[in-house]
Amino acid sequence: MSAQINPELIEWYEFNQETVDALKEDGSDASQAHIIEYHFASTDFEALEKAAVDAFKAGFEVGDAEELELDDGGEVWCFDAVVERMLDPKLINQDTDKLFAVAEKHKVHYDGWGTYFIEQE
Repeated sequence: MSAQINPELIEWYEFNQETVDALKEDGSDASQAHIIEYHFASTDFEALEKAAVDAFKAGFEVGDAEELELDDGGEVWCFDAVVERMLDPKLINQDTDKLFAVAEKHKVHYDGWGTYFIEQE
């Protein structure tokens, strides 16, 4: 029997592919590594802190947690796990697998990733 892939992970893989394709189509320099910032959030600061430790142990640079106010007036804590990667969906999917597992383990929200456009020379 083959293991069932979490449907949410499949959606993230699609997001990863679409985002990489859009960056390349817009002309971001795919020959250079991009700084990828993976986003996490939780209302539980202690759970988020434990997730940050695991993300660090998995090889990511981890920023300080910040508190944000939501549109509905609620508050949430968030941090980014940062790494340099080429715009390769396979590499980003591997990161997604690791970080999604961290989020699931600590019951925090994995909220995808972002990067900055790199002008071609």
